[in-house]
Amino acid sequence: MNPSRYGLVFHHFGLAARDERPARVFLQGLGYEVGELIVDPEQNVRLAMCRGSGLPSLELIVPADDGLGPLSSVLRRQDACIYHSCFTTHDADASLAAMAADSLKHMTVSPPKPAVLFGGRAVSFHLVGGFGLIELIHLPAPVPANRS
Repeated sequence: MNPSRYGLVFHHFGLAARDERPARVFLQGLGYEVGELIVDPEQNVRLAMCRGSGLPSLELIVPADDGLGPLSSVLRRQDACIYHSCFTTHDADASLAAMAADSLKHMTVSPPKPAVLFGGRAVSFHLVGGFGLIELIHLPAPVPANRS
């Protein structure tokens, strides 16, 4: 898939849920295969990837056992909601600069840190004015094609 002019490729939507069970039942009813929850101590949450044929990928995110962490404010008034969009990028700084060049204001909410669900790849979170919260999965720079 070709990246956007911001160098971003869609990866998944983030679904925050207070209780995993009803979210899992509903997602399975829609045709998703819901992975097992794993703990991500860096993010202080439990996570599972959800995939289904012809369906956008979802990341099911539930609070850690202590109930603290980044979801406490998101789930204060509702049991569940889609709260972020995730994209991959090979150059997060260039992606953010391209957004700024389009007069889009953004603020880093969480700097890059390793994510268990994505094999230790760094992820960062940014609030984009007029759009909302995005997660960036930081990919290594592409290897140039050998032109011999």
